[in-house]
Amino acid sequence: MDSPLPAVENTHIERQFGLFEFIRRTREDQLSILVPDMYDRRLMSGRILGLRWFILNWPEYIEHVLLTNHQNYVKGRFSDALLVPVVGQGMLTSEGDVWRRRRRIAAPAFHHRSVAGFVDTMARSTASMLALWDGRNEAFDIAAEMTELTLDVITRTMFSADLGGEGSRVRQLMHTVLRSNRPSMLDLIGVPAWVPRFGSRSMRRAIAELDLIVQRILSSRRASGGDRGDLLSLLLAGRDEETGDGLNDLQVRDEIMTIFLAGHETTANALAFAWYLLATHPEVEARLHEELRDVLGGRPPEHADLVRLRYTRMVFEETLRLYPPAYAIGRAATGTDSIGGVTVPKGAAITIYTYVLHRNPALWPDPERFDPERFAPERAAGRHRFAYLPFGGGPRICIGQGFAMAEAMIVIASVAQRFRFSLVPGRSVQPIGLLTLRPKDGVWVTAAKR
Repeated sequence: MDSPLPAVENTHIERQFGLFEFIRRTREDQLSILVPDMYDRRLMSGRILGLRWFILNWPEYIEHVLLTNHQNYVKGRFSDALLVPVVGQGMLTSEGDVWRRRRRIAAPAFHHRSVAGFVDTMARSTASMLALWDGRNEAFDIAAEMTELTLDVITRTMFSADLGGEGSRVRQLMHTVLRSNRPSMLDLIGVPAWVPRFGSRSMRRAIAELDLIVQRILSSRRASGGDRGDLLSLLLAGRDEETGDGLNDLQVRDEIMTIFLAGHETTANALAFAWYLLATHPEVEARLHEELRDVLGGRPPEHADLVRLRYTRMVFEETLRLYPPAYAIGRAATGTDSIGGVTVPKGAAITIYTYVLHRNPALWPDPERFDPERFAPERAAGRHRFAYLPFGGGPRICIGQGFAMAEAMIVIASVAQRFRFSLVPGRSVQPIGLLTLRPKDGVWVTAAKR
């Protein structure tokens, strides 16, 4: 392999915009702080608001942080400031022994056998949405539709039922949390999360109401007992194989909130970008339809079909390359280290922009081109496993990866068999980096029945 490029020292990114402009951009769209140098550099180093900051854009360096020496790196304070108020100390935010215990207890809920049992629910939710689309002639935002769909899926798989009016309220409250949860200057400079943030009152109220709903459901479920085959039953039944302990109500609440946040927003955004890409690449859409016709023949997809829907999977994998919902991974060094021959001091911030990594021209030729064939087995075989990180990597790789992939493939296969989409003229599709990567103003389309 080629020798690594040198680090770019003294990269004071905030100085390129001015301090307050940098803070504004970070709050409103983190993609807007990504400068051209980042895409073809392997390692960048500088200071942000006095904090030493390293940006990694090379698989070996990323593997070192996320896997080889992962004990030296914890979740970054910036992401914690956004996530802890919502998900508490769940799998997404906890560290060390607490994280390992939570992960062991939750693992059965996301085992491939459990995911297989949820596929019928995913298909039924999608079929219900499609029934509402019949006869629709007006333009609509398919990104909003995907959000409603994935919320319905996660509600039904979590609680094994439609919660009726309460389910609708849960969806409204989650929308409020996601819309309100933006970084502030206090987050950037490391002020503790308990210090009130401007504009966060609506989010705190939404979280409080969500907590009451979850507690009512938990109390009812513990009182009735029994295994309903849903995610909540699996979480309540889960035991740490080393200690035999389960989760208390607060810990279950944190995992429920984690699954709701990570289990619908990310998949919905990725699906929205998938429909955008298919609408603008008719040759890819034609090949997708050919596979769906050959494998499914017009019937709804089932779990057994997923292994045969190879091109469908490749379409979604390439979508995740171009538009990874988890577009950045943050870590903080707990001790001094060396990456690529550069000293990383204790306390330094590490950022891996998956959005940038997936566009590194040394790793991905013609990186802006939508080409699902990149994920054909013969082309993917020699690729470094840390060159593609839509679900993270190392011990903290997303536990819900299998769930998300199954859901996305079921949705794509179900919808694409019934409808073809065209973008509405004058409605551009622009990614924006907030808590997740999402289409800024949605993805507006018209639908034609196939």
